[in-house]
Order: sequence, then structure tokens, then C-alpha cells
Amino acid sequence: MEVRINRGVLSLVEGDITKQDTDAIVNAANKSLRGGGGVDGAIHRAGGPKILEECIKIGGCETGEAVITTGGNLRAKYVIHTVGPVYRDGLHNEPRLLENAYRNCLRLASSKGIKSIAFPSISTGAYGYPIEDAAEIALKTAINCLREEDTGIELIRFVLFGQNALSVYEKKLKELL
Repeated sequence: MEVRINRGVLSLVEGDITKQDTDAIVNAANKSLRGGGGVDGAIHRAGGPKILEECIKIGGCETGEAVITTGGNLRAKYVIHTVGPVYRDGLHNEPRLLENAYRNCLRLASSKGIKSIAFPSISTGAYGYPIEDAAEIALKTAINCLREEDTGIELIRFVLFGQNALSVYEKKLKELL
């Protein structure tokens, strides 16, 4: 599914984020930036040791913040690493922290002149965030970014794991537009 918002495009696809040809992909990282399971492990494996070397130099990343490294062996030139919140009950700042994770990735991309970016569904795997709630936060943040005239971002793609995740995002996007 693809929609045009101002001069940009918001795209939803099912697939493998490590195979995206966008300028940057986003890693749903842990605070240590040392790699892990899920998307984080897949990006580190596909991108090779250069990404981990840069992550070690950076030292870490707090929840809701974002940092950038090379893309290593990936098609994407950059990896933007962000740490989403671990979901407890939605009453411990999780929505604001998740929104900050997306917003800070987009701000960092804009500041680096990145035109296209691919996101996974942050925090909905091992961190337990309910996908319906996470999709709404992710999509609202992306739509707001594309509605701003000065970001320079032309494509925001959500690369979702499995048909169920894609369906949730498609339904939510239709509700929001």
C-alpha cells in the first residue's frame, strides 16, 4: 500500500528490512547497541562487523533516542538505531517514548540529507508493544513528518514482518487518512 502525502510517499510492505534499497534503514536496537534478536540481530548479521564497530564507539542509546552508523554490507547507506520502549501497561510513558523513537529517527535522517528511510514495527516484537497501538503512533508520526515541508524526506517505508502486521498497518493507515 502506498499513499502520497504532500511531496512524499508513505509505503507499507511485507518483507525483510535488511534488503531495502532506501538511503537508511532503522534498527529496533537495545540500549547497548551490541546486537540482539529479531530485527536487531538480522541487521547486524546482514550488515557485517562495521556496524557493530561503530555502535561500540557510540557507546549506547537511550529509549526514544536515535543514533546513526554506516550501513556496512547492506544496500542502505546508513542504519539509524533507535531504542523503543518495553511495553508494561501503556501507563509508563510508553506511547511518548515510542513516538520519540520514530520522531528522532526522522529528525536525524533529515539532518543528514537522507531522502528515503525504512522502518520496522518498533517495540512490537520482544518488547511486547500491542501492534495496533504501535501502528497508530508510527503512522501518525510519519504522516506528520511528510506534512512538514522542510524535512527533505521523500519516502517513508514501513517494512513489516508477516501478513498480519501488514494488515494491521494498512487498516490503521486507512483510518488515519
